[in-house]
Amino acid sequence: MTDPDTPRHIEIRDGDQAIAVAEVMTRGEAARTARVWLRAAAGHVPPGRRASLVDAVMDLPEVQASARLEATVPLGDTELLERLRQRTHDAVTRPVGCTALVDAVIPPHGRPGANQDRGGVSAR
Repeated sequence: MTDPDTPRHIEIRDGDQAIAVAEVMTRGEAARTARVWLRAAAGHVPPGRRASLVDAVMDLPEVQASARLEATVPLGDTELLERLRQRTHDAVTRPVGCTALVDAVIPPHGRPGANQDRGGVSAR
C-alpha cells in the first residue's frame, strides 16, 4: 500500500489528452479521511469517463482504508456527483461558489459498477 500522507494524481486520458483528473490526499491521523479534488476538461467528455475517474479514486487502497470522504467537485457536474453518491453512504452535498462539497461515508468492501470499463486510467 502507498503512504497515506502522499498525494496521488489520477488521470483519465483520451489518447494523449487528460480529460478528467483527481488529486487525492489521505491522512491517517485525520479520522481516516480522504480528501479529493475532481475536475474534467472543458468541452465534451465522453459519457462514463467522469464516473471512471470516481471509480479509480474510490478503488485506491488508501481511500478504501479511509472512513470518510471529503470531495470538491465542479458545481453542476452531475456525472461526478452521481457516481460519488453511488460509491458512498450518507452523502451530503452543499454548493460553495462554483464548486460542490461532498461529505460522505466510505463503505467497507464492495462497490456498484465493478464490471465497468476503466480504460485510459493512470495513477501516480
